Amino acid sequence: MTQGIEARVETAAVVPARASVRTRVAEWWLWLCVGGVTLATGAFLFHQLMAWPPHEDETLALFVGRDSLPGVVEHVTRDRGGAPLHFLVAWSVAHLGLGLGGLRVASAVFALASLPLVAMLGRRLAGPTVALVATVVVAPSWMLLFHGVYGRMYSLFLFSSLACTLALLEALERGTRLRWAVWATTALLVVATHPYGVLLLAGQATYVLVAGRDRLRQATVAGAAVLVLGIPFWLTDLVLADRFDVGVGGGGQRLGGPTAVARYLWRATGEATAGWWPVTLAVLAAAIVGVVLLRRRPRALVLCLVGATVAAFVVARLGGSASPESRHLIFLAPFLAIAVATTLVAIGRRSAPLAVGLVAALVVVELAWAWHRTSPLFEWEPDARQAARTEAESWLAATSAPDDVLFGYEPLYLGAWERNRSFPTTVIPRADERLALRTLERAGRLGRGVWVLDASERNNLRPRLEIEYRLPTPEALFEARVFGPFLVIRSREPVRTPKTFLYESARAYLVGQQLGIGDADINLRTVVLAERERRGYGPSLRSRSSNSR
Repeated sequence: MTQGIEARVETAAVVPARASVRTRVAEWWLWLCVGGVTLATGAFLFHQLMAWPPHEDETLALFVGRDSLPGVVEHVTRDRGGAPLHFLVAWSVAHLGLGLGGLRVASAVFALASLPLVAMLGRRLAGPTVALVATVVVAPSWMLLFHGVYGRMYSLFLFSSLACTLALLEALERGTRLRWAVWATTALLVVATHPYGVLLLAGQATYVLVAGRDRLRQATVAGAAVLVLGIPFWLTDLVLADRFDVGVGGGGQRLGGPTAVARYLWRATGEATAGWWPVTLAVLAAAIVGVVLLRRRPRALVLCLVGATVAAFVVARLGGSASPESRHLIFLAPFLAIAVATTLVAIGRRSAPLAVGLVAALVVVELAWAWHRTSPLFEWEPDARQAARTEAESWLAATSAPDDVLFGYEPLYLGAWERNRSFPTTVIPRADERLALRTLERAGRLGRGVWVLDASERNNLRPRLEIEYRLPTPEALFEARVFGPFLVIRSREPVRTPKTFLYESARAYLVGQQLGIGDADINLRTVVLAERERRGYGPSLRSRSSNSR
């Protein structure tokens, strides 16, 4: 009898325990699934972290980050404009001695941290099932996977924009000063991360006017604080806009009207899911249906964000060097995923197997598009190119002098710097003649000029893994070394003056034109315009060039 009583007690203890486990799983199923998606994505990102070859924009960030913190701030606010928070991250990485790997780890961390925020936003707008499906749609997209390993600001932009949107919804719901302070802080982080953050804030302001009028006074106070505290960021945006002739009037041309804006949005939709037109068309159709199915306030939020972005592109004027890319709209990708997920969940209520099949098919197609779009992200760069790049970086690290002058933020320079921290610091930007000339004039003593021609770039007339040995004329002024697809040209003597450097740069890129190097035309144009600027002819030429675009 005693044994029977003990058995019943043990059974009674096991049943609540099992019930408790089931209850906990029922409560936490969304976050367990989101955690699984995040872990799988993280495994891919960290395994493939260095698969994609180093890029000049990553080199730029780390080379700017080599300077002191005041020097970085001055460079961003006075010369370059753009994304001060990204350069602050690069400064931290550079001064910790982490190099390219550290910068890419930062991008991966922000990309992975964005996935739970996608789920939080989806749950708030449309429920937990939509939240999970939206997270599954975002995770394998080219936009997240590529920018998760690309050492620029776009995964940080995605993370901060999601945090800002969640903070706004929380502030509108609760209305406390603390909630509005959190929103203002995240809003400042957004505009400090990317100039296009102003589009997100414009959409949020429109949403407050449409659906949050009961909080209008509090929102106005918080918005005014962002306007005032964000003055340093507005100024850096103006510096960037002036460099590329961007604005609502004056120089530059419109994006091209509603048709061109529609093409741009179509392309961005493809990059956020899959860019093959049947898939993009299906995704857009699902997104439109999903927006209709959303509740009134979530629908208003999505429409306000998209509407503000479209309106901005319709009225903006963009210089020839400022064409918008799909990555600039990464802050809209979660809303696209939520809209598509809403439609898929609605289908699942009628046929769960069909909905699961559609989600699985979309994931497969997204991965296929990411592989098609950037194959080195999956396949790594060719072994021959890796070996040649390593050899060229080692040679530059061993033979360069601290006062050498480097043209362009070539990735070879980044590898050389990682091997030799006293590697030259004077880098002449290749896409802005005025900044190029200012950099030369401020550099002081100018040592030997260094130029890199890369025959393996995809924008070349004929990409290849070998390049011909060739010297600029007169050959006595230059030396050169070939490393697989890389031709490294260096002047034998210090250039000493900006005029000499520009003339010798022109000779180097004439060789690039002869060898079919795609960037040679851009670099040669910068050199010619910088020389005209030096001689006092730059503004009139720039005016004619802007008017002709």
